Amino acid sequence: MAADSQGPAERVFEATRRLIGSLVATGETRLRLAVVELEEEKARLVTLLLLAGVSFLLMLLGLAVLTLLVVVVFWDSYRLEAIATCAIALLGSGLGLALWVRRLAKRPTLLKSTLKHLATDRELMNAERQHAHSDH
Repeated sequence: MAADSQGPAERVFEATRRLIGSLVATGETRLRLAVVELEEEKARLVTLLLLAGVSFLLMLLGLAVLTLLVVVVFWDSYRLEAIATCAIALLGSGLGLALWVRRLAKRPTLLKSTLKHLATDRELMNAERQHAHSDH
């Protein structure tokens, strides 16, 4: 059936059907992108946690041995000062790293591409709607 032989109701129904089909396809694409991003983020987090755990363990052992070395070197003359200096250095470093991790954790990275594409879709739909209203 040609478009000229369709009535106005049939044309509106067909346009609505195409619009819904387009919205569903766009939504499906965005959902697939979100799933891929979530899987990538999960794999990245597991890798980061494993590496961070091993790194933490090695750094902890290294700091323990270094602290022990400093205390042993100054055992006869400045043992309390050596222990206090090591404790202050370790606590200060720990606090600095905790603040840095807190700042890094506040950065939004989850579903960044999906949110960007959804914003682009919204802008395009708004532009098309404004264009359609200006034509009438």
